Amino acid sequence: MASVWVGHRGTIRDYPGFSPSVDAEAIRKAIRGIGTDEKALINILTERTNAQRQLIVREYQAAYGKELKDDLKGDLSGHFRQLMVALVTPPAVFDAKQLKKSMKGAGTSERTLIELLTTRTSRQMKEVAQAYYTVYKKSLGDDISSETSGDFRKALLTLADGRRDDSLKVDELLAKKDAQILYNAGENRWGTDEDKFTEILCLRSFPQLRLTFDEYRNISQKDIEDSIKGELSGHFEDLLLAIVHCARNTPAFLAERLHQALKGAGTDEFTLNRIMVSRSEMDLLDVRAEFKKHYGYSLYSAIKSDTSGDYEVTLLKICGGDD
Repeated sequence: MASVWVGHRGTIRDYPGFSPSVDAEAIRKAIRGIGTDEKALINILTERTNAQRQLIVREYQAAYGKELKDDLKGDLSGHFRQLMVALVTPPAVFDAKQLKKSMKGAGTSERTLIELLTTRTSRQMKEVAQAYYTVYKKSLGDDISSETSGDFRKALLTLADGRRDDSLKVDELLAKKDAQILYNAGENRWGTDEDKFTEILCLRSFPQLRLTFDEYRNISQKDIEDSIKGELSGHFEDLLLAIVHCARNTPAFLAERLHQALKGAGTDEFTLNRIMVSRSEMDLLDVRAEFKKHYGYSLYSAIKSDTSGDYEVTLLKICGGDD
């Protein structure tokens, strides 16, 4: 059974001649020695896939009676520590933790919620919801419900349910019909029927939506983005625009998020870590290409100029190369 977390355009591939026991021992030595051997830790963890890292975690626990993530937490610090812990966390659990973090404390980080729920496939979302319940003993839907409201909440819950069609087949008649429904729900009436937008944008497959947006343009002489901006507002508007962007080009959407995380006064390390780790085996090569295309410089150079130390070294290894 192929993992739903592995694509063909990642930067990290299975390490040939992999031995969990050799790696576990090398990691133990790197942590136990006088002063931590960060270089050894970085090389091992960034050159193994998540599936391989999970085998190292298991081996480490069996051999030393300790959780590798706890030893990493105890030995490392700052953003470097967060990044290394992220690397040894199973993808669905990592997403669950990011979702929890985005809803915890004062104020909800809607941008993170939107990014996570729009860029994951239905099959990924089902695993995330399961992991969320396992870790927090609460359903993801319940937490989203209590932290959000209105049309935004409704749409997030539909996405969190993992009910988007995952097939690659497109239906031209359905696209024409949906485009007309969207037009009638927005541009063509007083007031907007938000439920129709939610239903179509949260349930149809991305290829199907691309066709629908073309049809929409034929009917209304407008891009769907412009209609959404004109008809809707707030977080609901942000969410639907993110879905449209992802349906058109998910790597470009993620490249834009990385660009925002890396430019300006402070670096948004949480977003940087989340995207670099979660896309490293999916489509990070495509994200890199889109970054270069849109901003004229490479993701590699942006990370290099914006981060430092072991944290920088680790991110550059995950990035995998300069463009």
